[in-house]
Amino acid sequence: MRAIRKTLIASGIIKTGKRFHRDTQGVTVVEFAMVATPFFALLFAIMETALVFFTEQIVEMGVSDAARLVRTGQVQNGNFSQDEFRDAVCGNIAELFDCRNKLKVDVRTFENFAGTGGGPPLDEEGNLIDDFAYQPGNGGDIVVVRGFLEWPTIVPGLGNDMRNLGNGKRLIMTTATFRNEPF
Repeated sequence: MRAIRKTLIASGIIKTGKRFHRDTQGVTVVEFAMVATPFFALLFAIMETALVFFTEQIVEMGVSDAARLVRTGQVQNGNFSQDEFRDAVCGNIAELFDCRNKLKVDVRTFENFAGTGGGPPLDEEGNLIDDFAYQPGNGGDIVVVRGFLEWPTIVPGLGNDMRNLGNGKRLIMTTATFRNEPF
């Protein structure tokens, strides 16, 4: 009796297995689920990379255009404060982000070009610190204008981790180094 029952159960399982094997109704959904996750991960990674590069280019253009105000002597002699200079940079940037509250601008004068090197002002945890100056200098001075923007990452951990700060954001930094015109 047990042998017959085992045979009936086994034949029922085999019939169900054959029927399940022939049934192709949900194949498209299963295949899409297998392909969709890596596809969307790759798509979002490409979009985030493009957005970061576009933002870097926009910030670089804004800092470069505003640095011309320093180079030609239009901001010296108390004509511009640090906030007004940042507003001048933001005036050259498309409204992709909250520029006036997020962008940090650093303008420093140096004795020679050899001393102008250096990276961003970061603390021990790798976060941007508030160590910004505004020294546009005089005619003939060597000036470095730097812009810093902490950009939030959208899809970290999908193989395209754009974070480079300790707080999980990406630092977008641009620099313009020049000698002021003799004004």
